[in-house]
Amino acid sequence: MKLLQIPTANLEERIKEELEENPALEFELENNNSDQDNYELGDNTGDGEDGESTGDEVELSNDTAEKVDLDDFLRREDDDGGGYDSGDDYYGGGETEMQVSPARVETSFHDYVLDQLGMLELDDRNQRIAEQIIGSLDEDGYLRREVTSIVDDLAFGQNIETNAEEIASLVAQIQQFDPPGICTVTLQDCLVLQLRRMPDSKPVRNAIEILDKHFESFIKKHYDKIQRHLNLNDDDFKSVINIIIKLNPKPGAAFAVVNKAENYIIPDFFVFNNNGIPELSLNSKNAPELRISEGYREMIKAYDRGEKKNKQQKEAVLFIKQKLDSAKWFIDAIKQRQHTLLHTMQAIMTFQKEFFITGDDTSLKPMILKDIATMTSLDVSTVSRVANSKFVQTEYGTYKLKFFFSEALQTESGEEVSTREVKTILHEFITGENKHKPFSDEHLTDMLMEKGYNIARRTVAKYREQLNIPVARLRKEL
Repeated sequence: MKLLQIPTANLEERIKEELEENPALEFELENNNSDQDNYELGDNTGDGEDGESTGDEVELSNDTAEKVDLDDFLRREDDDGGGYDSGDDYYGGGETEMQVSPARVETSFHDYVLDQLGMLELDDRNQRIAEQIIGSLDEDGYLRREVTSIVDDLAFGQNIETNAEEIASLVAQIQQFDPPGICTVTLQDCLVLQLRRMPDSKPVRNAIEILDKHFESFIKKHYDKIQRHLNLNDDDFKSVINIIIKLNPKPGAAFAVVNKAENYIIPDFFVFNNNGIPELSLNSKNAPELRISEGYREMIKAYDRGEKKNKQQKEAVLFIKQKLDSAKWFIDAIKQRQHTLLHTMQAIMTFQKEFFITGDDTSLKPMILKDIATMTSLDVSTVSRVANSKFVQTEYGTYKLKFFFSEALQTESGEEVSTREVKTILHEFITGENKHKPFSDEHLTDMLMEKGYNIARRTVAKYREQLNIPVARLRKEL
């Protein structure tokens, strides 16, 4: 179940971890046509004739038998204190050694700010305090840590006695660094600090006053109220708002190092439309060619054939058997993962066939986890794990499997439609609205009813929130 949850982007890393921990597991050698290995991966489920997990049927050549010896294994164990040798000799020298590419050198946000400390010409003590403050900034550039906590950090971690006033003085100096707005506690302070770094002008002064004295009204878009307080006409107010919306609410975010696995979606499945017939394939990264180490199996055979069986050899054989069992389990788990993924996706594709042919969101049928669980004879929790963590690439785009699941909604004619269809229409209504006079939830409810969707206003509000669309007041533009 844990392997099933791992997305394709992270599966390779998980396999590498298993290979590092278990020397009895290895990648299948290329162009290996031998019929002696029962662990070549296919589309089976890990059981039955093709998926047997019994290593006793494997027959090794005499050449292989001459290369392995249990006593050699024990000598390696004595030499390095481990249960196996991970060095070049055991794995066949440098030919199979994994090449590690040099890491790309990047300037982090904290390094960028630390580099500017030299401009302050601080003594050693204040330098260390300032470094502690900068180290306390979060990735967005804010100082979220309490000043009292920073004082304690310096006292216990660096044996430096300081106080809130001294910290505040250095914070004020760091706030003059780039990028503008860093080392503040709140969004309001961050934006005001950026404005104060701008060339002085009447619009800038008005913007500072809005954020300084009318911040709550501003974030709630009570523009009329602000205009009356500042006695600004529409054009002047628009120029002020244009200045504010160009400010950066996360000044440190530009330096954030984005995780590659999170930044890029690697699809788990591919669906191709072959003359109106959807065809499914699994990403090849989900089907690694793994096998049991022949050398480790031969060690067991050599031990069984040998006459001398001392305590040390028995302990080594027990370790080897544990590693072999673990390797067999992992290979079978990978096979089962493949089968479950394909079985689940095939059921989804069959259920939502019209969408995979046309790409039309409104053609999606109401479908819940239980529907696919029934079709596949899998547990609902298993289907949920697949749906929540996997992606499929189609000619219409890449979708999370969860996208295809939705509850049913009955129209006035008694027809069952997917809530996905209703959300799509709702989104179209809001996209096409006049942003100066956006539709209220009540108006949207009436518009849906005119199309035959009998939905309560609170349901419309729920769907709008699920689409991450704010209320009408916050959608209003000047």
